[in-house]
Amino acid sequence: MNTPTFEELDLSPELLKALAKKGYTRPTSIQQQTIPAALEGRDVLGSAPTGTGKTAAFLLPAIQHLLDHPRRKPGPPRILVLTPTRELAMQVAEQSEELAQFTNLKIATITGGVAYQNHGEVFNTNQDLVVATPGRLLQYIKEENFDCRSVEVLIFDEADRMLQMGFGQDAETIAAETRWRKYTWLFSATLEGELLVDFAQRILTNPLEIDAEPSRRERKKIQQWYYHADNLEHKTKLLARLIENFEVERGIVFVRRREAVRELSETLRKRGIRSTYLEGEMAQTQRNQSITRLKEGVVNVLVATDVAARGIDIDDVDFVINFDLPYSADTYLHRIGRTARAGKKGSAVSLVEAHDYKLLGKIQRYTEEVLKPRLIDGLEPRTKAPKDGEIVSVTKKEKARIKKKKEDKKEATKKKVKVRYKDTKNIGKRRKPTAEQKGE
Repeated sequence: MNTPTFEELDLSPELLKALAKKGYTRPTSIQQQTIPAALEGRDVLGSAPTGTGKTAAFLLPAIQHLLDHPRRKPGPPRILVLTPTRELAMQVAEQSEELAQFTNLKIATITGGVAYQNHGEVFNTNQDLVVATPGRLLQYIKEENFDCRSVEVLIFDEADRMLQMGFGQDAETIAAETRWRKYTWLFSATLEGELLVDFAQRILTNPLEIDAEPSRRERKKIQQWYYHADNLEHKTKLLARLIENFEVERGIVFVRRREAVRELSETLRKRGIRSTYLEGEMAQTQRNQSITRLKEGVVNVLVATDVAARGIDIDDVDFVINFDLPYSADTYLHRIGRTARAGKKGSAVSLVEAHDYKLLGKIQRYTEEVLKPRLIDGLEPRTKAPKDGEIVSVTKKEKARIKKKKEDKKEATKKKVKVRYKDTKNIGKRRKPTAEQKGE
C-alpha cells in the first residue's frame, strides 16, 4: 500500500507550500492517521515516539481548521496547545510559525520563566494559536487575563509527562475553563498508566485511539547494531573509540542513571571528546545552553537520561548511542527516533553487557528486527555473548554442576510414583463428616 501524499490529505496550498519548504514530501504514520480524523471533527488520543512527526500531526489539522473556518473579526486564541515544559512550548511554537508562514495567522507562547509584561502582547493583541505551559496559563486565567471562551481546539502534548510532573489538576482546570471547545486532542509517549487513562476518559469524548509506532520503512533509515562489552570500563572505551572512529558530529548518548550523566560526560572530555550533558533537575538556562552547544557544533556529544532528554528537538543527529540499554523496548524506539529525521539517515548503536541480553532480546522481538554485533579492532571482548539467556563463558566446574543438576532432575522424574485416578478424583471436594466427627 502506497503512502498518501500531503495533497491527498486535503491540506491547503499555504500548508503544502510550507511543507515543501521544510522538505517534507509524504506524511508519517502518525500524521496519516491523525490528520483526516482531526479534520473530521473527532477527538484524538494518540501515542507516538519521538521522531515520528507527532508535532506536525496535530499542528497541521489545527492550522487547517483555522483556515477552513476563518472568523469575521480578530479576537482571542482559537487553538490552545498545552506542553509540560517551556522548552517544548518554544519548539512547538517555532514549528507552528514555520507551518503557518504563508498565512496571516498569529502564534504566541505563554510560559514560566518569562516576565509578566512580556506576555502583554498576548493579552492585548489578537492571537490565533497559543502554546502554553499549564502553571503560568492557569495563573493568567485566574487573573482574567486570558479568555478561554474562544478556544475551539484544546491540544495536550506529552500528556504523560505533564501528569508525571504534577500538572494534572492544572490541566483539568484548564480543560474545564475551555468547556466551549469543539475538539480535544491528546498526545502521549505511551497510552499506559492509570493516571493517563483516567485523565483521558475525563476530558475526551469518544476519541479515536491512535498508536503509531514508526514503520519498518521509516526505521530502515536507521542503521542499528551493537557491541558486546565485558564491563563498565570496556564499555567506556568502546564508546570513546566509536565516537572517534565514526567522527560523530552530533550524537546523543543515553544512560539509565542520572548520577552517571555528568561522570560520563567528564570522562569523554578527558579523552578529548567535546561533550556536554543534560540532567533532569537542571535550571532551564543550563538546559538551553547544553542543547545550543550541541546544535551549534561547540560539542559533538550530549549525554542524557530519558527523562532529561524528553521534549528536546535537535535536527541532524547522526548517532544515538545506548550506553545503557533501556528497560522498555518502547523507550528504545523513542531514543533511536531522534536520528534519521525528516527523511535523513542515521545510526543507533548499543553497548551490551552480559546482563543486558534479555533486554536486547525483548527489543528485537518488539521491533521485529535483528541487531547484529560488531567488533572494534583492539577492543575485542574477552567474554562471550550469552546463549539463550545463559552465560556461555562459564567455568568447566560450573558446566559440570549444571549438567549433573539436569541429570538428577531427569532421574527424579523417572522415579515418580504413578498416582491412580481413584486416589485423586475426590481431591478438592467436601467430604461428608463421619459419625465420629458428628459426635455421635
